[in-house]
Amino acid sequence: MAQPEFDWQLPDRAWNERDLASLPADGHRYEIIDGTLLMTPPADDDHHELADEVRGMLRLAAPRGWRVIREIGLRVPAGNVISDVTVLRPEAPRGVAWHQPADVVLVVEVESPSSRRHDRFTKPALYAEAGIESYWRIERTVHGPVAHLYRRAAPEHYELLGSIGPDETLKVDLPFPAEVAPGAWTY
Repeated sequence: MAQPEFDWQLPDRAWNERDLASLPADGHRYEIIDGTLLMTPPADDDHHELADEVRGMLRLAAPRGWRVIREIGLRVPAGNVISDVTVLRPEAPRGVAWHQPADVVLVVEVESPSSRRHDRFTKPALYAEAGIESYWRIERTVHGPVAHLYRRAAPEHYELLGSIGPDETLKVDLPFPAEVAPGAWTY
């Protein structure tokens, strides 16, 4: 089956949020950073299963009213990004395509080969600059998942609280009490 042709023009200015609505719903992830459009191919099934495992763990630990959502849009100072898992405060509005950073208490990114550099360098800087309290990066290794947990320490910077390997467990209190046990996450 032939793919439908997509005909669009590059804007003669920096990309913005309104431009995202004109892009195809083709499984790619479209994000804007500093006026530049980034397109990431669809992640593999292992990526999605691992993100679902992390989301499930957070949902079980979440107090009533907190929402743990997969792949929602976030407005950041430099544009619009989509996180793998996001924890929203109880007062965050519903039915919103692009959430404000004040709605968010934790962002989780699961690394993929196509997103590794953005998940390690670009996105944490944007999330910290936006004022999001916590950032977790889940790295897939040959031994199993490793969770790198960060907390916002100063304006625009995160500090590493710790890295938890597949044979370790850590009790955390941000955004709420939870037990992080990467070895229990299957993918």
